[in-house]
Amino acid sequence: MSPKESSIAPVEQPFIDGCHQGVLRLQRCTRCHRHQFYPRLVCGYCWARDLEWVSASGKGRIASFTVVRLAVSPAHEAPYVVALVDLEEGPRMMSRVTDCDPESVQIGAQVKVAFAETSDGAPLPVFEPDND
Repeated sequence: MSPKESSIAPVEQPFIDGCHQGVLRLQRCTRCHRHQFYPRLVCGYCWARDLEWVSASGKGRIASFTVVRLAVSPAHEAPYVVALVDLEEGPRMMSRVTDCDPESVQIGAQVKVAFAETSDGAPLPVFEPDND
């Protein structure tokens, strides 16, 4: 097992596995039926421990964003967009918006999930404009 693999908490593993399969997975409480992100051991709404993993639609809307104009490292070519995305299922997720002109991004724009490899080869969710 590599050092990177051993640093993944068991509660996060279904999310990571979904990313490797190109599927955005969220936890859903079987008691109050709400979805949550980031992965936790208890429901963030009713504190139940009855959580299941479900595939999300991958669709959402941009709630807020910023255009990063100065790269923080050579691994991140500027400019790029970091956004808060309100998922259809309810949770808010921070990620990058890709495959668009950073100057064209707008609050309220519809986006859909895609997956991009990080510098170490692990896929993570990013979002791109959903023009469907």
